[in-house]
Amino acid sequence: MSILVTGFEAYGGRSSNPAAQLATALDDAVIGGHRVTGRLLPVDLAAVTREIPALLDETSADIVLAFGLWPGEAVLRLEQVAVNHSRFELRDASGVKSLGPVREDGAQAYLTGLPLDAMQRTLRAAAIPCRISGTAGGYLCNALFYLLSDECARRGHGRAGFMHLPYLPEQVAALLDELETREELEQHQRADLASMSLETMERGARLALACAVENIHE
Repeated sequence: MSILVTGFEAYGGRSSNPAAQLATALDDAVIGGHRVTGRLLPVDLAAVTREIPALLDETSADIVLAFGLWPGEAVLRLEQVAVNHSRFELRDASGVKSLGPVREDGAQAYLTGLPLDAMQRTLRAAAIPCRISGTAGGYLCNALFYLLSDECARRGHGRAGFMHLPYLPEQVAALLDELETREELEQHQRADLASMSLETMERGARLALACAVENIHE
């Protein structure tokens, strides 16, 4: 069995992205007796659309778990559905602000191919905060989740899922420093100050993937 994980590069003026760090940390790991391939993706819709088929060709992935940042999220968030619609609030790295279908001839939506209920139980049993979510947003995270799901469906091979991540503690510390410097917004008005260590994220991702390997045929 082949496992692929992906993480987006930094975006939105941030110097880092925990999704990229997590995908890098898991590259070449062995989980449930199966080797993991980790790849970084640009925050660029056209580039991601081109790269997904090549990545699946390269890895013949049976399980794909993509990672993305959700500022303000306090837990690991397992996404349940990818929809065929983008509503970008930010332009991507190529200057695109997409509003419309991710794929013109695609299905309206896909449910995750991963066993989220079992994954959630596994993470919570290990004291790792985790929840199942009904929306992957309208930006590149949803688009990637949709493209992976659609490509797996077209090939009749592979199961795709998506996990949103909180900020890293150092990112929130920098945000707090910025707040004190700019004095434009009171700290209690910020909704994006939650964080989680990379070590906890990695432990959660490893447990989630091991659970997927064990339950993928159920």
